[in-house]
Amino acid sequence: MYTIGIDVGGMSIKAGVVKGGKIINKLSKETNRNGGMEVLVQDIKVLVEDILVQNNINIEEVNNIGIGIPGVVTNDGGVTCVNLGLKNALIAPMLQDSFKGSKVSIGNDANVAALAEFSYGSMKGYDSGVMITLGTGIGGGIVVNGKLITGANGIGAEIGHMMISSNYFECNCGNNGCFETFCSATAIIKYAQKLVEEGRKTTIIEMAENDINNITAKMVFDSYKENDEVAIEVVDRFKKYLAMGLANIINFIDPQVISIGGGVSNASDIMLEGLSEKVKQYLPFKEGNIADIVIAQFKNDAGILGASAL
Repeated sequence: MYTIGIDVGGMSIKAGVVKGGKIINKLSKETNRNGGMEVLVQDIKVLVEDILVQNNINIEEVNNIGIGIPGVVTNDGGVTCVNLGLKNALIAPMLQDSFKGSKVSIGNDANVAALAEFSYGSMKGYDSGVMITLGTGIGGGIVVNGKLITGANGIGAEIGHMMISSNYFECNCGNNGCFETFCSATAIIKYAQKLVEEGRKTTIIEMAENDINNITAKMVFDSYKENDEVAIEVVDRFKKYLAMGLANIINFIDPQVISIGGGVSNASDIMLEGLSEKVKQYLPFKEGNIADIVIAQFKNDAGILGASAL
């Protein structure tokens, strides 16, 4: 039997046929961000039908069609995603009518990425795990005994919005002090820009062709490897608050493993160095074992794999 995973993003919708934890075929199409629920449902339906035909698979051979989507997914399946014009949209029930031979499920994209890592990747073999994705913002997912923990209302695991400390700029959610304002790629860029604007000399701005708007997190990490003082300050600040955030997760959940994904995880050699020791500094019990801190295995395929495992 097969499963199908659908990864809905702001730019594209990707569909994949999965068997035995491996993607055997993928299709994608551009996301119509202005089409609303009806257009999104139709696009997903067409992708599923096309991928079935391409692989000579009948719908009766598909156990589950799972969908990961960047938004809040309540326990009754209602999806709210401002960027896609969705408000309490019942996507799964509409698709279920078209694919009655399979179960149709839907979940938050960060949650399904965590499920992918737990089922097939960096958290496989553990009983409990937390995944955090360090990208433009910070996403998260909690898995215990193979089940996603999403909370009473389906809005749990918003790890990026736990409060860490006061910051010099506010989060997009309107609060000040959110984890993602310290440890996302956006946060790294903003702090580097701040130091450049204060007149600090750095190779980062040279890489950015003297335009602070061109600064990327990769430039900061590359400059760090060259012992650039500004880059060292930015990365040290990032790691300090990352350690705080991970300590909060450990204090609250005490998982066996924490997997870090997202674009920032590409600098894993820098990020992981001494990280466990830094985390322990913020724990009430500084001796003994803590969660294994690992790098997520799947990149662009996490959404498809995780959705297929819903």
